[in-house]
Amino acid sequence: MGWVLGGGIVLVLGVGLIVVLYAIGIYNQFVKLRNRNENAFSQIEVQLKRRYDLIPNLVETVKGYMAHERETLEAVINARNKAVSGLQQAAADPSNAAAIQALSGAEQGLSGALGKLFALSEAYPDLKANENMAQLTEEVTATENKVSFARQAYNDAVTAYNTYKQTFPPIAVAGLFGHGQDAELLQFDSQAIAEAPKISFG
Repeated sequence: MGWVLGGGIVLVLGVGLIVVLYAIGIYNQFVKLRNRNENAFSQIEVQLKRRYDLIPNLVETVKGYMAHERETLEAVINARNKAVSGLQQAAADPSNAAAIQALSGAEQGLSGALGKLFALSEAYPDLKANENMAQLTEEVTATENKVSFARQAYNDAVTAYNTYKQTFPPIAVAGLFGHGQDAELLQFDSQAIAEAPKISFG
């Protein structure tokens, strides 16, 4: 009888140990996937900061040619400042879905404002022929391409995290481990900027 009781205890302890080890594995996987998200976001942050740094130079260059387009120029600067603020909030906590959504919206607004600026520049032959404008447009476009690649890598990392979190058994313990909320994809349409290389400077 004692042997059976002892065997039962060993069995219970063995099962308990397996459950604990499995829970540790789930927790570690959550940590790994969250760290991957944060690293991917930091790559976006680098490219967005570079993009934001280029915009004042771009506005300064076109200002002399498009002085009466003041509303458009102010819209670009305002959209840039809003995006900078959105990036700061999202960078403070990339797992905050509301901050990522706000950044997506701010980036959408900035892309639209820049797209309008580039479209208007078509009507100014002297501006199109300006060497500084050509260089800045090329830099903005190259940076936008890097942003797109970094955003895709981030969204891939977010999808992997969300997929793991939504599967069983991780979904049963995600909240206990501080992973109750899905990560948010970073989405904005950058087509207007992607088309910038079509501008002719000759």
